[in-house]
Amino acid sequence: MAVVSGDPVDVEKAGQAVAAEELEGSQHLKDVSVIPEFHGTTPKIRQYEDQLSPAVLSNAGLNQATVGTVLASSAAERALLWRQDKRIVPLAAFIYFLCYLDRSNIGNAKVLNTSTKDDMQSETGMTNYQFNLALMIFLIGYFLFEVPSNILLKKLRPSRWLAFLMVGARKLAFKRPEAERWNHQANSEVIQFSWGAISAGIAGATNFKQVTGVRFLLGAFEAGLFPGESEKDLAAQRLHLEGAKGSAASITWAETKATLTDWRLYGHYAIYFAVSLPFSSLSLFTPSIVAGLGYYDLQAQLMTVPPWAVAYVCQILVSWTGDHFNARAYACSAAATVGAIGFLVSAVLPAEAYPGRYGCLIVGTAGAFSCIPPMLGWLTSNMWGTASIGLAVALNVSIGAGLGQIPGVWIYKADEASRGYPTGHGVNCAMLFFVALGALAIRVYYARKNAGIRAAAEPGAEPRLYKL
Repeated sequence: MAVVSGDPVDVEKAGQAVAAEELEGSQHLKDVSVIPEFHGTTPKIRQYEDQLSPAVLSNAGLNQATVGTVLASSAAERALLWRQDKRIVPLAAFIYFLCYLDRSNIGNAKVLNTSTKDDMQSETGMTNYQFNLALMIFLIGYFLFEVPSNILLKKLRPSRWLAFLMVGARKLAFKRPEAERWNHQANSEVIQFSWGAISAGIAGATNFKQVTGVRFLLGAFEAGLFPGESEKDLAAQRLHLEGAKGSAASITWAETKATLTDWRLYGHYAIYFAVSLPFSSLSLFTPSIVAGLGYYDLQAQLMTVPPWAVAYVCQILVSWTGDHFNARAYACSAAATVGAIGFLVSAVLPAEAYPGRYGCLIVGTAGAFSCIPPMLGWLTSNMWGTASIGLAVALNVSIGAGLGQIPGVWIYKADEASRGYPTGHGVNCAMLFFVALGALAIRVYYARKNAGIRAAAEPGAEPRLYKL
């Protein structure tokens, strides 16, 4: 399909042309007018089940498994999705959990055992400025390797590439004795290479330079672990029905150009950039913020749990609501607004108002993190090619999780701890208000595009529309 990220009407026309060319003249097809309703409209396909045999559909580029899915009942489709979700979601969540365990535990290491001078900064002799540099270097590696990693994911098997990245990232989390012991147990040459290379850097990470080097490599290895296109390979049959080119081996220059010049995507990139500031700052500095509320050492670690627990529940509720009601923009905007209010109140409260500031931290964290899942799902649901999805997701994450998180490293200043970090809370408040307004603006754009698509559609047709 030549058009991969343009208007849905153009995508449908391209799909119709391919299908018509393949199906024309078939004895099983009585009415070629069914073809415009063929791509992406499962109920319409079922209406012509007696006319479209598996052989004809296979000639159109669909395999037998896909044909079975298309002609199955809604209950069977839901059962298929449930079986896939039970396998994909727990594994993806576990990988994601390990990723953020690596990238964010440095914030806990800064606070733990500060009363006994056995914390990370005391052990390594780093200043506050050097500590922030160590945080930032991870994001630079993440930004540089995100897009190349997703391209390799398209060219290589996701199972092998993700496993390679996981091995490298896990190695970085080991202490020196563990690294040496596990290095001898690695049998695969690929695993030995990645583990051995990282072992050289982790073995003596006892000062600022070595910590920053290890953090950079950690960012490079974790750049491709963000959940995105790997799910495509496990659900290729359903994506083929959506017009996705599940069998495409690699992205073409035409697809790359179409994705890079699809200017609507930059609206998504902009709001993801903005939400990445509270995302990164909270991920790395929540222990420090809690410590500023009068908690220390292990107690400070435990008091970081409630904000994340509330955010976890809110993420699920907001994500389900946005998807179920096709209201991703509203869900994202509402969550961002709630988070912005939490940061705003926290910024203006007196420094000694510990209970109020802690409550605002919970509200701000829940709001900031809850708008991220619908934001990511909104982007991918409005793309129609697996190659273009991979590139768009990589750019989105690279701009957001890479460039966007770098400012978040610097907004919570150590010298403002006694004043309650007003700069950090103020910046996060402004960014979340920008996200709320930006999401609504993108929705207005999609609504207008959908109105034009409906007006241009043939009578009785069900054109493919942008998700809202």
